[in-house]
Amino acid sequence: MSNPLAARALAGKRALVTGSSRGIGADTVGYLADAGAKVVVNYRNKARRAEQIAEGIVAAGGDALAVGADLTDHDSVQAMVDAVVAAWGGIDLLVLNASGGMESGMGDDYALRLNRDAQVDMLQTAVPHMPAGSRVVFVTSHQAHFVETAETLPEYLPVAKSKHAGETALRELVPQLEAAGIEFVVVSGDMIEGTITATLLNRINPGAIEERRGAVGRLYSVSEFAAEIALAAVEPIPSDHTRLVGDVSGFTQS
Repeated sequence: MSNPLAARALAGKRALVTGSSRGIGADTVGYLADAGAKVVVNYRNKARRAEQIAEGIVAAGGDALAVGADLTDHDSVQAMVDAVVAAWGGIDLLVLNASGGMESGMGDDYALRLNRDAQVDMLQTAVPHMPAGSRVVFVTSHQAHFVETAETLPEYLPVAKSKHAGETALRELVPQLEAAGIEFVVVSGDMIEGTITATLLNRINPGAIEERRGAVGRLYSVSEFAAEIALAAVEPIPSDHTRLVGDVSGFTQS
């Protein structure tokens, strides 16, 4: 898919995209870098993959850093922000893309720690280094965004609730962000073809992806949804701070 952003649209901007060593995050940093932004490729434990993405951006004439951080560990998050500030002086765009909760062996409270607590900590750690005019983009799913008013797959419910809790906690910080001149927007999408979450859900509940695809006609690909996130970095923010991607009729009619 071609870059939805105009060439040099983000020239000079410093962007940190969490969870960007693969999938949606990786495609997002690619779009941002192609538009002129300096980008941080964040990873938790796949250092070489993140480094390869950063090296590719640099080889193409861009500016990128691969920086590891466990978002559920404040000291790790602080070290990442410190590294970005040391290299570039600050952050103009923070994309809160990393999420999870379906992994095994991470503890019963992992989904909430990652999808709520870590999101808030990441934002609050970055804010002191974000100048007026900066923007925060929080990435979520329709299954999480509408979880209080629409049914979702039982297997995904704990994750959906934790992501909704994260979105709610971040929205409560909007007045603080606005006082600092920082913009905030939520980007919500349906199941995305090819993501780990969709694959895991389909493994647990065979046919889940096909059923959802049949209900809405088509599902966005990883690159298509990443393009919507990239656009959220530059387009005007809706009054409700929400950018809904794709068909939401099945959620709003419940």
